[in-house]
Amino acid sequence: MTDELSLSVFTVEINRNPIYAIQGRKHAEAEAILADETVREQLRVLKSGGKPLCDDFSIFRMRIARPHEKALFYENASSLLTSNGQLAVLLIKLDDPS
Repeated sequence: MTDELSLSVFTVEINRNPIYAIQGRKHAEAEAILADETVREQLRVLKSGGKPLCDDFSIFRMRIARPHEKALFYENASSLLTSNGQLAVLLIKLDDPS
């Protein structure tokens, strides 16, 4: 039997709203993205429904992705890159930047 773990897809929620999905072998490995200031800065600038995706008071949580979130991750519609090069796929529709 192999010691390698398969990759799981995790969903990051901001203020209880699913925002993006990432992939990792362990929950703790994937959870490191929650502290990634590069991603937080990108999320502060992006808007959905006329509001920034997060602010200084936002609460971030991580959980195993639901089937439809997992499907969106694999479709890879739009993505952010974390500072360590990990792919983060948005699960929401962003406002037009213009």
